[in-house]
Formats: sequence, C-alpha cells, structure tokens
Amino acid sequence: MSEKTYKPPPGAASNARKGLEWRKEFNRGGTAVGVARARDLANGASFPLQTVKRMYSFFRRHEVDKQGKGFRPGSEGYPSAGAIAWALWGGDTAYAWATRIVRAESNK
Repeated sequence: MSEKTYKPPPGAASNARKGLEWRKEFNRGGTAVGVARARDLANGASFPLQTVKRMYSFFRRHEVDKQGKGFRPGSEGYPSAGAIAWALWGGDTAYAWATRIVRAESNK
C-alpha cells in the first residue's frame, strides 16, 4: 500500500512560481530547501503528510516575517527576503491548506 499524498491548491503553485521569479530577479530570499519546495509546488507535485507537516512548521515559524519591512506590496523594500521565502513555500494559500491537513490528521 502506498503512502497517501496531498495535492496543494493551484494558488500555492502560482505563489511558488512568483517566489522563484522574485528570487531570480532580486537574488535573495529562501534556502535550497525553499527553492526545491517551490519547484515541486510549481510542477504540481503532491506531498506526503511528513512534507505537509514540514510546510506547516515553516509557516508557523515564519509567520512573524509578515510584520517585517517589505513584506506587503507597496511597502519599502518589497519584496523582502521574507516575502520571497513565504512565496516559495506556496504563500498564504499553502499555509491554509497545510493547516487544514495537519489539523485533520491530528484529529484522527
């Protein structure tokens, strides 16, 4: 029996593609893991629960970056390294998706 996988919503792929574009344009934001995650998201990959949990953990740790300078459109320094990293991981769309899955799985 193969492991169950979860398909992120299309908005997560769009955010990841934007993050990859920004990283290339501005030469900042994200790590090698974030870039790999973005490529998987952009290519429409499905993820095992362990990876969804890692995504959820990333968002929980980095949610504070949303308060930083340059995170929001129109703010000075946009897009900040934090905004780029957030997008690489699929942005708010992926965060909401991962949260739903992690909560549902923990209630089983």
